[in-house]
Amino acid sequence: MYHLVIQRHTSPLSQDNLDQLCHIAAPISLEKLADDRGSERGHNVARLRDIREPGPAMRRALDTYCLPHHIDWAIIPAGLKLSDFKLLAMDMDSTLINIETVDEIGGLAGQKEQIAAITAAAMRGEIADYAQSLRQRVALLKGVSLSALDTLYRNTLRLNPGAQTLLEAAKAAGLKTQLVTGGFTYFTDRLQPQLGFDRIAANVLGVSGEQLDGTLAGPIVDGAAKKKAVLDFCADLGCDPGQVLVIGDGANDLPMMNAVGFSVAFHAKPKVREIATAAIDHGPLDSLLHWFE
Repeated sequence: MYHLVIQRHTSPLSQDNLDQLCHIAAPISLEKLADDRGSERGHNVARLRDIREPGPAMRRALDTYCLPHHIDWAIIPAGLKLSDFKLLAMDMDSTLINIETVDEIGGLAGQKEQIAAITAAAMRGEIADYAQSLRQRVALLKGVSLSALDTLYRNTLRLNPGAQTLLEAAKAAGLKTQLVTGGFTYFTDRLQPQLGFDRIAANVLGVSGEQLDGTLAGPIVDGAAKKKAVLDFCADLGCDPGQVLVIGDGANDLPMMNAVGFSVAFHAKPKVREIATAAIDHGPLDSLLHWFE
């Protein structure tokens, strides 16, 4: 059996919302969950328990209704707990954090528009050779000072809402955590001690003196490398890939998302949202904590 979890983040779920979604999913029962941000706002989360067999038609109907009403939805196997997973692996840029780091560094070099266009196309899955597109973008970063990167980290980079709460809950449930990114160790090395990631996979920016030299040092972390990093950590933990939870937003996350038991598209590109087990389109990262019993 499956449950349908619905969440509305800007206002409480209305009775009409519940009626419409019950019509689509035909649950055996309805459970309203308390709003974490204050009871005066009403119930903004509900679990429709033991829904009819979910299929493509139901998913289309849910999208048709939920997207314009700013409601996130997820179909979850009944009884699934966060502690049933052994590893939480997640992307960094635009998933854990609020920016695409290569684009923002590009802004420091006066190349943001050109780099951002390539990044967007790569994240949509329109560029076949991700590694080459990354080399092309990094070449445009030559000459950016390390002190400017430090300022970017301190003044611009922020965790996306719910990130710290999600990671704390995952650790409390016994999961290991992994940051797997096409971004750069300059940032992951600072985020790891702050957030306690157990393992990191990221690209290394080439440096000459106190400036970027426009190259990447070592193997490139592309989609295939992300998948390998996750599966290698899973093997080291002695867990099955079905016990891995992955969160991402771009096409380079698809290989690792397809290789594990549960994948989440976070404010993601359409191609990623289509493939993922479930999606968060409107809410914060810790929205998914309501999915599990």
